[in-house]
Amino acid sequence: MVTQALIMLIVGVLAGVMGSILGLGGGIIVTPVLTLMGVDIKYAIAASIIAVIATSSGSAIAFLKDDVLNLRVAMFLEIFTTIGALIGALLTGLFNGTVLYFLFGSLLVFQAWNMWKKIKAKKDDQVLQENDRLATKLQLNGTYFDKNTSQQIDYSLTNVPGGAVVMFGAGIASGLLGIGSGAFKVMAMDGVMKMPLKPSTSTSNLMMGVTAAASAVIYFFSGMIQPVIAVPIALGILVGSSFGARIMQFLPAKTLRKIFIPVVLIMAIQLILKGLGID
Repeated sequence: MVTQALIMLIVGVLAGVMGSILGLGGGIIVTPVLTLMGVDIKYAIAASIIAVIATSSGSAIAFLKDDVLNLRVAMFLEIFTTIGALIGALLTGLFNGTVLYFLFGSLLVFQAWNMWKKIKAKKDDQVLQENDRLATKLQLNGTYFDKNTSQQIDYSLTNVPGGAVVMFGAGIASGLLGIGSGAFKVMAMDGVMKMPLKPSTSTSNLMMGVTAAASAVIYFFSGMIQPVIAVPIALGILVGSSFGARIMQFLPAKTLRKIFIPVVLIMAIQLILKGLGID
C-alpha cells in the first residue's frame, strides 16, 4: 500500500511538471499509469480530474506572480468552457461518444500540424500587432516578460468568437470524455486567437482548474473519486506543477512546441483508438 502511494506520488510530480509546462493538466500521464496499475478506468478518470485541479493550483500561483497568464482572457473564455463541461458531465453515459472521439482526435492532429508550421517559421512566436475591435473592447490584449529572451512582449488577440466556440467544445470534451482538454484550450488561444504560446499555456493551466472543478462535482457525487488514489497524486502534482511553471518561462517557444506536438499526437491517437473501441 505504501509502495503504491509512493509510485502515485512520483507519477504526480512528473505529471505536474509536464502539465504545467504544456498547459495540459497532467491527465494524459495520470490516467494511463493508473490503468496500468490495475485501477478501474472510471476511478482513473476521476483521479485525473483531481490531477487537473492540482496542476492548475500549483502552476497558477507562479504564473500569476510573474504576470505571464492573461487573467481577463481566462475569466472571459471560462464562461464558455464551464458551460460545456457541465453539459458534457451530465451527458456522460447517455451520449454515444464515438463521433466525438474521432472529432476531437482529428482536431488535435490539426493542432499538431498547425504548431509544426509555426516551428518552421523564422521567429519563435508570431505576435499579432493588429487591433481587433472586440478584443480591444473587452480589454483582452496583454503583455508579458519572456525570461528566455529577456524582452517585454506586447500582443493583441483576434477572432474572439472563434476562440469562444473552441472553448465550449473543450469544456464538453472535459466533462464527457474525462480529459483535461488543455490541448483544446491552447489550440483556441494559440491557434485561433493568435496569443503567444507561453501566455496560452499558462492561461490554459488556470482555466483547466475551473473547468475540472465543475466536472469534479459530478464525479464526486457519483462516488468515483477515491481519496486513496487522488490524494497522493494531487500532492505530487502540486510540487511538480510549481517546479514546471518555473522551467517553462525559460524555455524557447520553439522548444515548447517541439515538446507539445508529440504529446498532442499521442492524445489524438488515444482518442481515435477509443472511437474504434480499442482501449
